[in-house]
Amino acid sequence: MSGRWVLGVDIGGTNLVVASVPLAPGHPAAVRSRDTIPARGPDAAVRDIGAMAEEVIDATIAEFGGAREDFVGVGIGCPGPLDLTTGVVISTPNLGWDGYPIRARISEVVGLPATLDNDGNCATYGEWWRGAGQGASSIAGVTVGTGIGGGLVVDGQVLRGVSGSAGEIGHMTIDFSGRRCACGNVGCLEAYTSGPNIAARAREGLAGRIDSILASLVDGQLDRITARTVYDGVVRGDAYAADVMKETAKILGVGVANIVNVFNPEVVVIVGGVTRAGEYLFGPLREEVGRRAFPSAVSACSIVPGALPETAGVIGAAGIFVAEHERIG
Repeated sequence: MSGRWVLGVDIGGTNLVVASVPLAPGHPAAVRSRDTIPARGPDAAVRDIGAMAEEVIDATIAEFGGAREDFVGVGIGCPGPLDLTTGVVISTPNLGWDGYPIRARISEVVGLPATLDNDGNCATYGEWWRGAGQGASSIAGVTVGTGIGGGLVVDGQVLRGVSGSAGEIGHMTIDFSGRRCACGNVGCLEAYTSGPNIAARAREGLAGRIDSILASLVDGQLDRITARTVYDGVVRGDAYAADVMKETAKILGVGVANIVNVFNPEVVVIVGGVTRAGEYLFGPLREEVGRRAFPSAVSACSIVPGALPETAGVIGAAGIFVAEHERIG
């Protein structure tokens, strides 16, 4: 493959991110992000991505020289389920898009060939390609954001399954009569441990008049509590925030233990802002995995935070484009 750059696009429930990723090892040269506003619909998101792509291309050329022809394609990561053959979003519970030809629309607006994959696959592949999972023979990724995503990579290949939906870790059932998930099921891992659901669980406790500084951090407006608010409360020594974080870690640990038992990976990488909690998250998470997974599988597996904060998705989306085009020549 000739050329120097691939555009990576990461479509999330909160942010759209576009970056220029070098074909040679290295960090993205230019990154642009905007809020995702689901109510505006997918056409508006594609227009935003097109404008961001132009900004990224111009900024990269201005800094490194070259020309637009040095950009050889665009890799797209998007929440699913997706039809990877046709490049269509089947449905996205956190965005409300259904039956939308996202790959063709972005390819058209950017003027480059495109690949499409699940956003969790992209983040996992990014960590395998250039992050915390480099050199691992098998890696499972868990992405914690507006939703819970995931991906599985073995010997450099993304495991997609017969219909392209392998790695939907967030929608494993951990409580058959539990909380309602945005996907329509109940008791999904995502219904407890995504950013919005961490915040929702914190608000529910505060509504029960639990003593905590969390309300004061948002001037008493409980609807403004986010997962970051909970983390800030933990850092400030708030006992209730620490309990919410510990419970979140243990629930994530249940999900990771299931992955370790079923997939037996060399590395599990946790990606997302929640990793800022450090050992407040990883300590109880690893303990829970140790209690629930087979000891031989646990001892062979490293559970680590991602090494590519904010960019794993765009790096992985670009990397999948490179892999696909190398394979098809």
